[in-house]
Amino acid sequence: VQLQASGGGLVQAGGSLSLSCAASARNLRSSAMGWFRQAPGKEREFVALLRWSGGTTSYADSVKGRFNISRDNAKNMVYLQMSSLKPEDTAVYYCAQDLVGDYRPSHYSRNYEYWGQGTEVTVSS
Repeated sequence: VQLQASGGGLVQAGGSLSLSCAASARNLRSSAMGWFRQAPGKEREFVALLRWSGGTTSYADSVKGRFNISRDNAKNMVYLQMSSLKPEDTAVYYCAQDLVGDYRPSHYSRNYEYWGQGTEVTVSS
């Protein structure tokens, strides 16, 4: 299953951008939805996650206070609102779904079964 992510683009430093991702309905109530990113020449890293059933969230320290992950229950959508963007936020952003993320730490990409195709975010200085 490939998730559908959208919303990337080019933005100036200090600007805002919002990403969207359609979650799979399979096991959604026990899922965690995550956002990861991969900059050129770097490993994929955790950005944020949301546990669907309780709505609890977690963020990487590098984005805390600037990014916000949220969901739309009716549409099975998850969003990543990014503000105060910095050039170091430039990366390909991936949404992912951990089908049992409600029961385990979901900061690790290896826990996620479903992935989106990636959407590119470029922040110019």
